[in-house]
Formats: sequence, structure tokens, C-alpha cells
Amino acid sequence: MNALISVSDKAGVVEFAQALHALGINLISTGGTARLLADAGLPVTEVATLTGFPEMLDGRVKTLHPSVHGALLARRDIPEHMAALTAHRIDTIDLLVVNLYPFEATVAKAGCTLEEAIENIDIGGPAMVRSGAKNWKDVAVLTDAVQYAGVLDELKAHGTVSEKTKFALSVAAFNRVSNYDAAISDYLSAIDFEAESVDSVKARALFPSQSNGRFVKLQDLRYGENPHQQAAFYRDLYPAPGSLVTARQLQGKELSYNNIADADAAWECVKGFDTDAEGGLARSAACVIVKHANPCGAALGKDAAEAYEKAFKTDPTSAFGGIIAFNRPVDLATAQAISKQFVEVLMAPAYTPDALELFQATRNRQNVRLLEIALPPGGATDWDNGRNAVDVKRIGSGLLMQTADNHMLSRGDLKVVSKLQPTPRQLEDLLFAWKVAKYVKSNAIVFCKGGMTMGVGAGQMSRLDSARIASIKAQHAGLSLQDTAVASDAFFPFRDGLDVVVDAGATCVIQPGGSMRDQEVIAAADERGVAMVFSGVRHFRH
Repeated sequence: MNALISVSDKAGVVEFAQALHALGINLISTGGTARLLADAGLPVTEVATLTGFPEMLDGRVKTLHPSVHGALLARRDIPEHMAALTAHRIDTIDLLVVNLYPFEATVAKAGCTLEEAIENIDIGGPAMVRSGAKNWKDVAVLTDAVQYAGVLDELKAHGTVSEKTKFALSVAAFNRVSNYDAAISDYLSAIDFEAESVDSVKARALFPSQSNGRFVKLQDLRYGENPHQQAAFYRDLYPAPGSLVTARQLQGKELSYNNIADADAAWECVKGFDTDAEGGLARSAACVIVKHANPCGAALGKDAAEAYEKAFKTDPTSAFGGIIAFNRPVDLATAQAISKQFVEVLMAPAYTPDALELFQATRNRQNVRLLEIALPPGGATDWDNGRNAVDVKRIGSGLLMQTADNHMLSRGDLKVVSKLQPTPRQLEDLLFAWKVAKYVKSNAIVFCKGGMTMGVGAGQMSRLDSARIASIKAQHAGLSLQDTAVASDAFFPFRDGLDVVVDAGATCVIQPGGSMRDQEVIAAADERGVAMVFSGVRHFRH
């Protein structure tokens, strides 16, 4: 049996080659890998010896030869193939170990030039991988060091690699080449040839001329949004730390399509309360409850239990069967409070042992899906950490792509446009309401007070209707909207929307501004004796 080894990442390769040699497998290698194995005292045949042709063009050409590709592609069950190998004195290659030039890592480095990127495009490696993977019944192709141990176990136990394993290795090999080519296409498609220097990394378009999505399936789902739809859950090839796909499910039933969509909305919202450079209440524990993709309650508290109690009060009816997310660990007191209601999914950075024990105690509690997700490592000053850089929406035979709405609003961004100045407490409530409104479907109206949502109006065609619904929900929950702060995700086109929220009890309002009738709305705020600030940013969420 012959093994050809040609790797860029040499981690673990010497030990792997030593194990192959101990099993009586002949070693063939290229350039630096061959020298590394020889220095380790292993007998190794250089590819140049095999092909009778030296490496050339600074190593650009070394394995592109019939002695290599014939050895990989020849089917052992076809006599004519084997006769051709014999006629040309080519021996078979039965094990191929290749990892590719580090293109992705190279272009990720600051200051990478086009020339550096081009030189890290592997040619011979992908060609060998494709040849070996095509002939998977006869060739085991390893493209990652994590595959070494499993293949060695089979070789030691049976003297060969099973067809099942070889097919899995082939699929992994084609996936690797596909991802590699997609990374190259994405990078090169973003080069701006109109710029002064094509070789400059700065001369790259935000959106490439061709987009190549790369996702890995995590699991098949029982069904999609509705039982007649099929569905699966995928993650980015390189997921951001602190994102939903990094969650670990500790217990509970399998997540559904709708669970995952709502959980993402809850987690993205609650993460925002851990990243306020302004200080104040936003450094407290936060709880967000989501139902049908909208926050129906959000609050801050001295601990997770208090935050949950306040968030639940906003809309107990909608919270039934909701998704709950925390930015702090869930302790026993919080778990006891949550266990009194029906909840589909619970998410937190951690759970205390006694909290986990409580959820595992009875059958009903065991059905709660508990997800543990580490908060992004960037901390309070890194708003983008753990968030998508680009949002994608599927439309008929196409995609809409945009930079994600990761804008962080601080007090310094606010512009007071009314005669009445907001108090420090009102400013805190306005910023809190604004953070929640960002995750409410448009048109969005959010009432809050004391770091707690008091009424949420979501997804209406009219902003007036959203304001009225928020008021009605507060009444149903037994909450007073007197002296509340209100956030509107987009400007008030007329004063009537402002009048509705002030009639309900609001004393300060935050909105983007930018309407043709801004002066009319500002005059209405002065007339009604409320403070109004402009954020200068709109947060439509469709």
C-alpha cells in the first residue's frame, strides 16, 4: 500500500506518517513535507523521483503528472486501467493525505496583498484531492488532521479502510475543495479594478460580484414553519462566537424551525444589553421574552430573577409558550419563577447546578429546551462581536444582501428637539426602549419605564395601530403607562401618532426624525409638554 502525503498544515503529520510506516505502508511526499518526514528518520520517496520530473516554477508544478493522477484515478476493478498502469510503470496510490495552501487564513490577515492571495491559491492539491475523491472506492483521501486517528484505527484493526469511511472521506474532500474555491471566488470577486491599485486590500467591494454561501447542516428538523413543510438547520462554515449556532442544548425536546427563529431573535436582543458603553442600567441582568419573532417583554434587574419578573409582567398572555433569553446565568430562584409558566426554550450563558436539577426533576420541566450559549468574548465595547456582518433574505430566484443592523446608539448621538429636556432617568428609559424597538417588527412602538417594557405594538401596517395595540396590551397586563418613555422605530409622519402615545401616558419619546412634517411633530411635543429626542437612525425590521 502506498500513501502520498503533501500538507501545508503539518500538525500531527509526522506522528501519522510514523504510524503508517509501522504498518508497512510506503510513504511518498513533496517538497517541505518530504524533508520533514526524512528529518524524522522516515523512508520517503519524493514525488520528483516518482514522476521523473523535478518540481518547477517555485513549486507551482510538482504533482500535476500522470504518474500521480494515473495512480489515483485508476480503478482497481477494471483490468484495462491496471494494464495501463503496468505499461507505464505506475504504481497505485491508495492513501492520499493533502491539506491545501492556507488561502482563507492569508486573506484574513490585515494588509494582505493580491499577490500574496494569488500565491496561496493551491492548484496541485485540489487536483489530487478531486482525483482521489472521485476514485473513492480505491483511495482514502484525508484533508484534515482530525481524520488521522479514525483512519489509523481502521488500518490497525483491518489492514484497510472501509468503503463507508472512504465514501465519507470523499464527501468531506469535495466539500473542502468546494469551500476553498468559494473562498477564492468571494475574495477575487470583490476586487475593485477601478481603484488605483488592484493589488491593495483596500480596493475591495463590500459585496462581491458573486456570492458563494457556505453552510454546514447541523440537523434535520421535524418540519418547517408548518407541518407540511420540510426543513433543516445550517450554520456558517465559520460561525461567530456567541451566536445561536454555537449553543449547546442541555435538555429538552428537539428544537423546531420556529423555536430556532424565535430563539435567534431573543438571543440577539438580550446580547445588546451587555454592550452599553454608557453604563447605567444596561450593565444589569437582562431578560427578553419573544413570541412569534417579537419581544413581548424585556427588562433589566439587579439579577436574572428580577429581570424575568419584570419582563413577564409586560404581557403574561403572550409570554405563554414563549422563548426566554438571559444575559446572565440562571440560578435556582430564576428557575423556580420560570417553571411556573409554560416555556418552549430557555437560553442563558450558564445555569447553576441546582437550577438544572430543578428542570430535570419532572416530566413537564424536562421538556423545556435549555440552551447554553457563551456571550461574545468582545465585551461591552464590541457591539459587532457575535453578530452577523451581513444579512441575507431569500426572494424569488435571488437574494437580498445588506450589512446587518448593528448600529449602537449612545447618549452622545441623541438630539433633543423639544423645548423640554429629558431627565437622566428618562434618557436611560429612552435608550432601553430604543434597544428593544430594534428587534420588534415594523411598525414598532415600545413603551417602557424603569428598565422594563410596559407595552409593545408590533408589525402593524399603521404606526397608529401599533401604538394603540401597545396601550391595549398594557391595560390587559394591568400596567399603567403614566410617565413612560416611548420608542418608535421610524419617524412619525403626522402628529397623530405622537398624540396617541401621549394620551396613553408617555412623557418622553425617541424617534429617528427625518419626516417632512418633523416641525409639526416637534411643535406637537412642545404643545403636549413632552420631551422628544431624535436618534437619526431608523430600525425597520421586516
